[in-house]
Amino acid sequence: MLIKNLMLKEKGMCDNIIQSNVPLKDKNWFKTGGNAAFYAAPKTETEFCQTLQYAQRNNLEIFVLGKGANVLISDDGFDGLVIHPHINDIWHEDADSNYALVHAGAGADMDHVIEYCLEHNLVGLEELSGIPGTVGGSVCMNTHYFQFSLSDFLVQATIVDKAGTTSQTVDKNWLQLGYDTSQLMSQTHYLTHATFKLKKVSPNEAAFAKGRKTEIIRHRVARYPSKNTCGSFFRNFFDHEVTLPIAGQPNKKMIYVAYYLDNIGVKGHLTVGDAAVSHQHANMIINKGNATSSDIANLAKEMQTLVKKNFNIVPQPECQLIGFKEYPFVR
Repeated sequence: MLIKNLMLKEKGMCDNIIQSNVPLKDKNWFKTGGNAAFYAAPKTETEFCQTLQYAQRNNLEIFVLGKGANVLISDDGFDGLVIHPHINDIWHEDADSNYALVHAGAGADMDHVIEYCLEHNLVGLEELSGIPGTVGGSVCMNTHYFQFSLSDFLVQATIVDKAGTTSQTVDKNWLQLGYDTSQLMSQTHYLTHATFKLKKVSPNEAAFAKGRKTEIIRHRVARYPSKNTCGSFFRNFFDHEVTLPIAGQPNKKMIYVAYYLDNIGVKGHLTVGDAAVSHQHANMIINKGNATSSDIANLAKEMQTLVKKNFNIVPQPECQLIGFKEYPFVR
């Protein structure tokens, strides 16, 4: 109630941008979770900074939400301010005779960015086709697919500090992009724009890349569920976490979590309420219709327990958690 009173005292832009008690269930791929106490969808960098300043003045926790494809939101919702960037601008300029720089706002859909690039005969990002996400979320998680990562193409980013008072352009080294991680996950700064360096090609080569994009998406649809999921629920293990070697490759360890989940037979069988392990992939949990986030968390804990029982290792989730007062999984 105190926070609501503070919000009502704020005048000007906050009256137009900040909303209260906004459902998040329709803003994430799992289609679960409660409401955000406060919510904003800034359309410009200036509005983004103003929402950060509002959160600072009112001592609100912040969560920046992209397309919601890699999050699990508590059934109790989120007590702070959810910022859902709608900074969707995309444009490009020549870098040299062979490459161009493509600039995109944090709220731009990555599929739209890829389409823009191919229409302008710029290639590279199509290797990440079909992975749901905005530019901001994709950079934060360093989206990857097989041997390609977004960091292969990213060259710089515009970021603002948590207080919303300073904006700066940094190169990709500052972002410390790694496997499912980046400096942005520390939440000391937030991305408003990203710049990618892509190769210029002929129209015929771009047409070939468009075909590759279609094939990549077809391949993903055949292998993975395409709705009511967060994609791979658990991250792969790090090398030091496992001892089992890959068959026929004694010098390489089995780091792939799907191998262990396949071996315990959960794919297409294990369920909790309406949460189920996908029949397409053992490391993907789906909402069959009426699952809660608690159902999903309890199913994931059951999967963790079975892997620990059989292999003495515990897989850890890679999705971001929103609003949970306590860690909902096995550590």
